[in-house]
Amino acid sequence: MIASIKHELKKVIVGQDKMIDSLLIGLLTNGHILLEGVPGLAKTLTIKTLAEVINLDFKRIQFTPDLLPTDIIGTEIYDIKSGDFRIKKGPIFTNLLLADEINRAPAKVQSALLEAMAERQVTIAEENFKLDKPFLVLATQNPVEQEGTYNLPEAGLDRFMLKVVIGYSNKDEEFEIIKRSANEAFEEVKSVASKEDIFKMQEEVKNIHIDDELTKYIVDLVSATRIKHKYIEFGCSPRSGISLYKASKAVAYLEGRDYVTPVDIVSVIKDVFRHRIVLSYEAEADEVNVDRIIEEIVATVPVP
Repeated sequence: MIASIKHELKKVIVGQDKMIDSLLIGLLTNGHILLEGVPGLAKTLTIKTLAEVINLDFKRIQFTPDLLPTDIIGTEIYDIKSGDFRIKKGPIFTNLLLADEINRAPAKVQSALLEAMAERQVTIAEENFKLDKPFLVLATQNPVEQEGTYNLPEAGLDRFMLKVVIGYSNKDEEFEIIKRSANEAFEEVKSVASKEDIFKMQEEVKNIHIDDELTKYIVDLVSATRIKHKYIEFGCSPRSGISLYKASKAVAYLEGRDYVTPVDIVSVIKDVFRHRIVLSYEAEADEVNVDRIIEEIVATVPVP
């Protein structure tokens, strides 16, 4: 099933294997994903194509400074014909929600979205509405433009299972992108999975074996971020260990194995940790980035 999904995605997406695998990890573990990269890296196209391939409902919200919480979750409106109030649901009632340039929206909007991410439900006019399953927020943000943006708070970032930094394609891939785009030579994708297939794969991921020694290894890695370090202001939250545990299982599943190895854990640790570690002023002064700190942690924690 995974091979079929990737095959269909490759009809439209050239390269970007890291982004595709990260989206699949989120899908297999019910984890929200934050994608960071400059414009033009096919972030939006990849998410939209994934929704088509797995036959899930998809909606996109372009975040702007004037966006209101009701624009996302919906509101209560007055029906003139019936004389009653009724609920008009917002775009958050979907399976895959693309929050495009999430850091352009103010705090109230971010808060409304983050509540839905955590609780999988929204409240409109004192009524609670459960969101459909699966429900995933796939958010993007542009690291270059900072004008008119609102940084996500640490508690908000912690709601995302992974923060994936997307880079440029290599020369061969870019050559292929230019040829396909100029000639509009993209193949038509088809749906190869259903909701039932997604639920089945999610259960299979839960059954992937992870040894207790590897679980302790995950705990040691998380704890290492909280040890006094001149470059770390705050370490990872308890949620990071849960995310690393789930993500490593999904990595093993994507590799076609029914067990987790230390390599699976290390391969995804940067995406799990990078948005949860708060660096100190000394790190900024010495131009030390968070990925370097994570590499040092991995190098110092003994592998079982």
